[in-house]
Amino acid sequence: MEQTQWSSAEYVVQRQVLDEQRLDEVAQKGMWSTKPTVGEQIRESLRCSVPRLKHIVLTWIPVLSWLPHYSIRENAIGDLISGCSVGIMHLPQGMAYALLASLRPVVGLYTSLYPVLVYFIFGTSKHISIGTFAVISIMIGSVTERLAPDSNFFINGTNGTDDLNIVARDSMRVQIACSLTVLAGIFQMLLGLVRFGFVVTYLSEPLVRGYTTASACHVCVSQLKYLFGVKPARFAGPFALIYTLVNVCGLLPQTRVPELVISLVAFAVLILVKEINECYRQKLPLPIPIELVVIIAATIISHFCELPTTYGVNVVGEIPSGLKAPRAPDPTLFSQFIGDAFAVAIVGYAINISLGKTFALKHGYKVDSNQELVAAGLCNTVGGCFQCYAVTSSLSRSLVQESTGGKTQVAGVVSSVIVLITILKIGSLFENLPKAVLATIVFVNLKGMFKQFLDVSVLWKTNRIDLLVWLVTFISTVLLNLDMGLAVSVGFSVLTVIFRTQLPRYSLLGNVPGTDLYLDMESYRAIPGIKIIRSSATINFTNAELYLEFLQEKSGIEIEKLKAERKKLEAKQKRDQEKERKRNKKEAKMKVRYPITIDKNNQKDGGGEDGRACRSGIHSIILDLSTTSFVDTVTVKMLKTIFRDFRAVDLDIYLAGCQACVVEQLEKANFFSESVPKSRLFVSVHDAVLHILSKQERRDFMPVSG
Repeated sequence: MEQTQWSSAEYVVQRQVLDEQRLDEVAQKGMWSTKPTVGEQIRESLRCSVPRLKHIVLTWIPVLSWLPHYSIRENAIGDLISGCSVGIMHLPQGMAYALLASLRPVVGLYTSLYPVLVYFIFGTSKHISIGTFAVISIMIGSVTERLAPDSNFFINGTNGTDDLNIVARDSMRVQIACSLTVLAGIFQMLLGLVRFGFVVTYLSEPLVRGYTTASACHVCVSQLKYLFGVKPARFAGPFALIYTLVNVCGLLPQTRVPELVISLVAFAVLILVKEINECYRQKLPLPIPIELVVIIAATIISHFCELPTTYGVNVVGEIPSGLKAPRAPDPTLFSQFIGDAFAVAIVGYAINISLGKTFALKHGYKVDSNQELVAAGLCNTVGGCFQCYAVTSSLSRSLVQESTGGKTQVAGVVSSVIVLITILKIGSLFENLPKAVLATIVFVNLKGMFKQFLDVSVLWKTNRIDLLVWLVTFISTVLLNLDMGLAVSVGFSVLTVIFRTQLPRYSLLGNVPGTDLYLDMESYRAIPGIKIIRSSATINFTNAELYLEFLQEKSGIEIEKLKAERKKLEAKQKRDQEKERKRNKKEAKMKVRYPITIDKNNQKDGGGEDGRACRSGIHSIILDLSTTSFVDTVTVKMLKTIFRDFRAVDLDIYLAGCQACVVEQLEKANFFSESVPKSRLFVSVHDAVLHILSKQERRDFMPVSG
């Protein structure tokens, strides 16, 4: 078979030099415009038709678009196996993460049921697993413990001591968590309805990874009390994590040996089997569900060895069977955690959309960011009425769902069936499960988050601004709290964008010999008499002054100084003309004719003072605006000033490479006039250079020959 070999080849494009005015004529601007008027847009938006209604319904309820076309032959087996695997993972993770939220384990099971069914109907990602997640759980837990601390539920015992009313405390915490979840869901739905899905773009990947790593530290510290069987004091506000860690270390002499032994054994078994799963993941049809195995084994041992009564081991306690009736949230609580709810809404959505887009890119389908906001909001709003707390996607469960052959959201329905069976039939069998085992499961599942510490070395080599964002996010979240840490990190991330926009890199461009390319002049030759200036960022009100300073510096022209010198020159010429007029008048009276000699050399020298000598031969400046995506009023005024001042010292200014939207904005701002015609704006730097060289009759220096 004949093989085609590709090689570089020369090419020639022949056309006229195009400025904006000539481009309008050639392209017949306006002839092809089909932009509707405002009235037409309003009528179109209000128009109702069957196809339009169908499109709206399928957009807001995605399940109707793909479920009728569901292929049982291609997808059913993969979804069934994947759903069973994820359902088995939901059981231990749901109960374990409920402890992070300071709620009863059964609430974690509810959270693994209702929101998954809602996402099946309204979600657009085929592979993410909605449910409990460590970061969101710890954010919920910080609120429930702050608003319903143990100290509020002590009652006088019969022997004169205070007893903790666990039932009342847990009921209040569930009410707080559900109300917060509903409020977070409302925030998410409102943001989705106004098409505000782009808000997640302000949460960069370094910020999210730094935040989740710091959250993992909060999770670990919160679980130490279960591992060592101690009861540290509760701290809130800034430095709460540090205070808690110091307090736990001070209580280590009071460690309960039975719970420590349970933790160490469970930890060793979990780590060992997970490493086996990792090493043999290509050979194993399904990963070994070691979390579920450990939970079952620990429950059996705890029950038959009577660990709670004999050794005082802290266990899960009563897990009621059956489902609870829906209950409306308490709106009077909203004002106490409105900031926390918004933080939960944004963080949960950020994790959702980042995972969803990762899998969508891998498998070639599209995830609607605004619909994901609505779906997450419905999951939380509906779930909050059924004793669920806020949900998001889990990386570990999502990876299992994808790697075990999951094709669609049907896998989530299968996992919900397994959770439902557990709640209805076998949930009560886990009442003797030691809490230390659940805490150990949490620790082991945070392994992936702690691997994110390796980001530091990677970012050090690749992008130190992103490294700074990662470090500031991590430190602020560890030292402050999860909500304040998020606010500080987002603020700092936005500041880095502002500074990078306000302090762009300016460069002088030179020509690549024999081409129409113009790159940094440090490596390529300059065009004699022409300065080409480019900014690495959009020129706006934050950096317009810096741009003007750079322009004056690189052109070697001090505008104010030259204007002052020009005024002096004009005043001197005016005085000379006045003297000449008086002398001529006097000579006329004497009727004596003297030949008038004009000293052209002096005039030439005087003309040189207007800046020609100072410019070292520069006669033209090209402003490359190809990187500018918009212009504000400050930029327009600055460009007008540049044209006025530089023209005043006989130096030509040209614009090049403007995008169509920028040209339109300049037209609306009345930028073009007799002093600044459209013929000063060229479609490319090369067009401007050719025009200037032709005007200067420099045929000896053409960037592209021929």
